[in-house]
Amino acid sequence: MSTVRSGSHARGGGVPASGRSASTSARESTSARESTSAREGSASARSGSGSGSGSGSGSTRSSAGSASSSARRVFTAPAASRANALHAGAWWLWALGLAVAASRTTNPLLLGLLVGVAGYVVAARRTDAPWARSYGAFVKLGLFVVGLRVVFSLVLGSPIPGEHELFTLPEVPLPDWAQGVRIGGRVTAEQLVFALYDGAKLATLLICVGAANALANPARLLKSLPGALYEAGVAVVVAMTFAPNLVADVVRLRTARRLRGRPTGGVRAVLQIGLPVLEGALERSIAVAASMDARGYGRTARVPAAVRRTTNVLTLGGLLGVCAGSYGLLAAEGAGYGLPLLGAGLLAAMAGLRLGGRRTVRTRYRPDRWGARAWLVAGSGVAVAVLMIWANAYAPEALHPGVVPLEAPELPLWPAVSVLVGLVPAFVAPVPEENL
Repeated sequence: MSTVRSGSHARGGGVPASGRSASTSARESTSARESTSAREGSASARSGSGSGSGSGSGSTRSSAGSASSSARRVFTAPAASRANALHAGAWWLWALGLAVAASRTTNPLLLGLLVGVAGYVVAARRTDAPWARSYGAFVKLGLFVVGLRVVFSLVLGSPIPGEHELFTLPEVPLPDWAQGVRIGGRVTAEQLVFALYDGAKLATLLICVGAANALANPARLLKSLPGALYEAGVAVVVAMTFAPNLVADVVRLRTARRLRGRPTGGVRAVLQIGLPVLEGALERSIAVAASMDARGYGRTARVPAAVRRTTNVLTLGGLLGVCAGSYGLLAAEGAGYGLPLLGAGLLAAMAGLRLGGRRTVRTRYRPDRWGARAWLVAGSGVAVAVLMIWANAYAPEALHPGVVPLEAPELPLWPAVSVLVGLVPAFVAPVPEENL
């Protein structure tokens, strides 16, 4: 009881003490505010004479600082979110630019540099989505293409003459009507080097397409298509997602078999994995068909017959112009007429797609915006393609090393620098959460 009374007495006696401390602190804060205001007044009086000149320099510094901060915001990659997600078309334009650059050269050093640029950007900006895991499969497919091209060159021969004979395969005699075709025979070093260069170029093209598949969301790409291409876009997206989903199913089933202690290699394991993969593909196709039917796939609105005919003419003519212009850009002799045809075809196709969009009753929910970062990503790929085409015009020997006679490939400086422009997406595209 004495303890309780002493505690209550202490609490009761503490009330006036707290009141005294409160009044004291109030007086101290008032005096502190008065002294602070006095010091601020004297400081402003001392700086009054130089305020005129200081205001101009301060405003200049503030404007320069705001400009530099805005530039840093543009060129500094933020964390990826739904609001700032990069447009899927920008990734495809970037990858197609690298593919065009790869089609203009057979230099293995430049092709390896293109593959390195694509791989670095994919490693820096891909997510954990199922389609993002398909890049490794495209790399393996490219290596398989190189090996297959070499095997075809060994077995079927090559028109490339050579002086450095490596070995001779047994030659199969063919009838007279098969003249020009050879199976087996003499194999030269020039023949093998030419096959390696040719296979490396095709493999680089496949790897660039694989980079676009790994970085671009196919569903968002479908949402960004014009209304006239909606049906065709659905078919293309389903076709594009088949390979990534197939790779994801194979990885999942192999992991499950490994955890159960079952073998994952050999013919028997492949056969046992193949059936569940086909079953999963069938289930996905049924689910996709049901979702397409629920969303009114294929329903169109009524438009006049004249509009339909004009749409067909413009779209078909524009696509033919795009194909002819693309062939001109990819061919060695068609760079002069390829660009005008490509531009005219794009304009006609865009006009036809604009008219064809009237038949579509579909609306877009939260459409993706094409912002400054999308322009930078797409522009870097286009810049790589244009610079490589220009380099092929003034330095074709550097982009196409000699095979007869054999020459060691050299890395040309300016084409290599133009390829490095393709690294821009690794620094300006939004960073996924998995890579932070």
